[in-house]
Amino acid sequence: MTTEAEAEGAGVDWDDAHIEVPISAIEHYSYCPRQCAMIHVEQTYEENVFTIRGTLAHERVDGGEEDDNRGVRTLRAIPLWSERLHLRGKADAVEFRLTGPYPIEYKVGRPRGDHAALQLCAQAMCLEEMLGEPVPLGAIYSHATRRREEIVFDQALRLRTEEIIAAIESMLREQSLPKAPNDARCPQCSLRNACLPSVVAESARIRGLQSTLYQVYDSVD
Repeated sequence: MTTEAEAEGAGVDWDDAHIEVPISAIEHYSYCPRQCAMIHVEQTYEENVFTIRGTLAHERVDGGEEDDNRGVRTLRAIPLWSERLHLRGKADAVEFRLTGPYPIEYKVGRPRGDHAALQLCAQAMCLEEMLGEPVPLGAIYSHATRRREEIVFDQALRLRTEEIIAAIESMLREQSLPKAPNDARCPQCSLRNACLPSVVAESARIRGLQSTLYQVYDSVD
């Protein structure tokens, strides 16, 4: 369970929160708030080569298989929740070591930034609340490198994770759609064609397109 010190250090008041936040939304929001809103507010989703690779890589993980490798029990596709943080989702895998639960997040490519680490941290905080024991460490497994990167769930990472959860909760409550960034993140995004970042990010261009929608033309006899 989350300790009193962790709760005090988080700085997020959850008393008025009533909307459940999908754990998967945390990585989406960290990468791009607009992408997160399109998926979780507007229910927009499109496949590209990266999402297909991710789906294929998760097939075994999502099968819910149980392993016992070298005395370490591993459960897969475990449902997770947190009443305090209003989170729902699942963990790809959790190893139950002598030192405690050890969540593992599987990724197709090489992790860039701390987007996946934030999502993994949320899983750890759910496990702490569900199991009543600390979860100080976890790992991100990259199929590209076939290696694990160990993540330490320190206070700074926990604080940022809770702040992002609060931001997502506010976005879901308000049903808001952030502005398009139209930057280096956009070319590889599966929602690029639905988002149209190069169009909606330019307000002058939008006004010009809007003015042509209901343009009146002289009738031709």
